[in-house]
Amino acid sequence: MIESLLVANRGEIARRIIRTGRRLGIRTIAVHSEADGGLPFVTEADEAVCVGPANPAQSYRNVEAILDAARSTGAQAIHPGYGFLSENADFARTVEGAGLIWVGPGADAITAMGDKINARNLMAAAGVPVAPGTTEPASDLDAAVAAAAEIGYPVMVKAAAGGGGMGMGVAADEAALRTEYDKVRAFAERMFGDGSVLIERYFPRVRHVEVQILGLADGRVVALGERECSVQRRNQKLVEESPSPAVSPELRERFLAAAVRAGEAVNYRNAGTVECLLDPSTQEFFFLEMNTRLQVEHPVTEYVYGVDLVEEQLRVAAGLAPTFDPDALTPRGHAIELRINAEDPKRFLPGPGAITTWNEPSGAGVRVDSGYVAGNTVTPFYDSLMAKLILTGDTREEAIQRARAAVAQFEIAGPKCNLPFFAELLENEEFLSGDYDTGIVSRMR
Repeated sequence: MIESLLVANRGEIARRIIRTGRRLGIRTIAVHSEADGGLPFVTEADEAVCVGPANPAQSYRNVEAILDAARSTGAQAIHPGYGFLSENADFARTVEGAGLIWVGPGADAITAMGDKINARNLMAAAGVPVAPGTTEPASDLDAAVAAAAEIGYPVMVKAAAGGGGMGMGVAADEAALRTEYDKVRAFAERMFGDGSVLIERYFPRVRHVEVQILGLADGRVVALGERECSVQRRNQKLVEESPSPAVSPELRERFLAAAVRAGEAVNYRNAGTVECLLDPSTQEFFFLEMNTRLQVEHPVTEYVYGVDLVEEQLRVAAGLAPTFDPDALTPRGHAIELRINAEDPKRFLPGPGAITTWNEPSGAGVRVDSGYVAGNTVTPFYDSLMAKLILTGDTREEAIQRARAAVAQFEIAGPKCNLPFFAELLENEEFLSGDYDTGIVSRMR
């Protein structure tokens, strides 16, 4: 097993990786910005190195500073968490070029799946269903208009290099497409340094369902069930649950088989997620994208399948066999994750601030992966995620009941917080029925 691990991330995911590392007897090293020096992940690591100012470009995305920290502390491996450099193929190559172990998929797989158009084409060739759309970037507005006419309105206009729900727009007709194309292209150039745009069919009522895959050290790819991620605001997830209440056993088999084919198509190693759109009216699903990293919502899969995905990542990176039998993966129970963000619970606008009260719920079936404690400050420099509240039970109904109690018990004061939204959601008839889609939040607002 790896003996020393540098975590190139912050907040709750850094703290969560450090927790598994310490359980396995691995020496853990945190890197942090000047703004994050007082957060729990820094003090809980065996060592910590400040890598720059609050600006992520000068700290958490500063490749040289992170590599210098690895060298100075004698780190053997680097785990990138999610966000920041986690899906940066050049960083993965640089880490391995420096003689360090990269805890993630190979750089070639990251590159192959990082461009949405290339990924769509690869998946189609591998027999994975893809939605009708362009097979190459829409080079200009005229090309986008021609593509949309062939696909049929409404269409989704997407940044080919985008991710995390950013760089997307919906066009119901040509006039809207002309506006959205320019908007998405400009955003993509500014945020991703790549203005390539793709056009694909938009489904007005759709569910967002993803499959957790793990590429093992021996070359096999296995699927660890699906997660329902349809509770979203601005195309970004707020709630995830496993198993999906929309997926029948027959549909699950098709989902998992397609996800395994997706991983095999790029010789995938380590943890990854194949994201799909499910049309509930036809039970058809289509490849959306592949996230070549650990997902924010990985804890729900950990409960349902009884695995520690960070441990499995470390084992794959070290060339070791998994802790489980790949031929005997059996799900059990139900898990729901709520993303506790520092944001207005009505409009979902960020609301950073100093935390004056922080009291976490506890009890049977309650897990809290948090990045903060009382006395810390949620700054405006990073994502608004403060904690993940994970509720488990033998049934979906039991997990929901525990979620209601835990939300009521969770006390956070100082920054704005979306806990009131979850209290509302957990009484919403549409959510409780399990028959909901990606428009549920907009209908609540």
